Amino acid sequence: MKVRFIAGIVCPKCGAQDSVRIYIPEQGEVDEQLRDCVTCGHEERIGQGTAARQEMTTRVNHTRPTAVQEVEPQVLKLK
Repeated sequence: MKVRFIAGIVCPKCGAQDSVRIYIPEQGEVDEQLRDCVTCGHEERIGQGTAARQEMTTRVNHTRPTAVQEVEPQVLKLK
């Protein structure tokens, strides 16, 4: 098995970024991938067919609530 870290992925359990590694099976091994978080130890087992269809959460596609509030523009008078 090959072990690789996945850049930009967010752990679904603890939310840590860049701490998830993936175990990729080589030729002749079981057709299944294992992902685990080095921070909290969370593990996911994914079949090869499912892994190809499921998009992983990264910094780019991860949505967070924004702290920006809509504010009415105000006119300022300078003296």
